[in-house]
Amino acid sequence: MDTRTEHVPAPAEALTHSPFAQLRRIAVVTDETRVTLTGTVTSYYLKQLAQATVLSLIGNRELRNNVEVCPSA
Repeated sequence: MDTRTEHVPAPAEALTHSPFAQLRRIAVVTDETRVTLTGTVTSYYLKQLAQATVLSLIGNRELRNNVEVCPSA
């Protein structure tokens, strides 16, 4: 019987290992009911990518994407 368990990365860890440097700088705050993303990125694509990266890892908690888009950053 195989007793190995697959490691499911926490939301913050998933962003920390992103190939996109801007996503690695996003702060992730978690509690029992919600996960909040905060930081600044240069495009809406990166904001959505951050959200998509953590969405499958948060279970039934609420996701608040407070990442700001600032094209000149």
